[in-house]
Amino acid sequence: MMPVEEFQRELNERREQGLYVTIRKIGSPQGAWIIVDGKKVLNLSSNNYLGFANHPRLKEAAKKGIDDYGAGPAAVRTIAGDQLPQEKLEEMLAEFKGAEAAVLYQSGFCANLGTIPALVGEGDAIFSDELNHASIIDGCRLSRAKIIRYPHLNVQTLEELLKQERQNYKKAMIITDGVFSMDGDIAPMNKLADLADRHQCILYVDDAHGEGVLGDSGRGIVDYFGLQGRVDVEIGTLSKAFGVVGGFAAGSKLLAELLKQKARPLLFSSAPTAADVYASMEAVRILQESDELVKKLWDNANYFKEHMRKAGFDLGNSQTPITPVMIGDEITTQEFSKKLFERNVFAQAISYPTVPKGKARMRVMISATHSRDDLDFAVEQFTAVGKELGVIQP
Repeated sequence: MMPVEEFQRELNERREQGLYVTIRKIGSPQGAWIIVDGKKVLNLSSNNYLGFANHPRLKEAAKKGIDDYGAGPAAVRTIAGDQLPQEKLEEMLAEFKGAEAAVLYQSGFCANLGTIPALVGEGDAIFSDELNHASIIDGCRLSRAKIIRYPHLNVQTLEELLKQERQNYKKAMIITDGVFSMDGDIAPMNKLADLADRHQCILYVDDAHGEGVLGDSGRGIVDYFGLQGRVDVEIGTLSKAFGVVGGFAAGSKLLAELLKQKARPLLFSSAPTAADVYASMEAVRILQESDELVKKLWDNANYFKEHMRKAGFDLGNSQTPITPVMIGDEITTQEFSKKLFERNVFAQAISYPTVPKGKARMRVMISATHSRDDLDFAVEQFTAVGKELGVIQP
């Protein structure tokens, strides 16, 4: 029997502390302006960096996938669900990433849950950035390896930990997000690669927010740093800049073969659908054809940040289009989001446990679909609410 009173008390406490998550209902395709809870609002919350989620070419590709292969694969890949388009997408993703091979998963979250335990286990160690994504944290826990956390982006402390601990373990992995989703800062992959080489560690990066954003035509963080061949595992997602859903791991042919034998999400859950696979292939084709959308994304991000800083907002240490508007207090942050929505701006409050207590912020996600008028409107509304709530000076 469920402990109803205990659960209800927990929910009430979350409301009182400003930690209760309100899940909005989206009533339209993703874009610069969307319908949320029946209201047309400027969309500053989506990961739709390049506008692919409602791109005509991706929609047509998804329809063709259904026509060619049906609504779903009806099986895991290792039994009867391994369709030809999945292999084709893996080949395209490997080429796009400059890797030997890639393995497709149902999501980026599944990619981490499947890949990490396949590579390390009991008797091994994982050196993990303290702000890594929840999927990395869960994948590390599932592996049963020793988890040794290092301060965020602190290469010096990581090296000290490696000197102290590495010899105690058979295998070791350095694992990090490429772009950190709540702060928008970038892992120093060149320095991490040097450490991995010196201390004989597997180097693993989750590039969920780097694809379509960093590197040549959005090829991601490994391309951005010119580290092809030096990063053992590059995890990607198809649900952000690619605009679809799914995930993958890119690396060596040996890695791909191993994951197809050991990765539990691949072995025990149905394969991605042909509609998703076809749409993802079309996203790769568009990026291979032109970097126009990537450049537009960065132009928009730089413009928005410049004007928000002029208005007096603290944007943290963002180095990417992810723009945290730092507020601190959880209740004030929730009120900020509410007042923005009243002004036709959809920007979600981010608070504990997604970020540490006292570090609440509005996370703004800039897209190539935004116009300058959209961004000016956003800055205007942020400024009005910021002054009203005392976040910036009147």
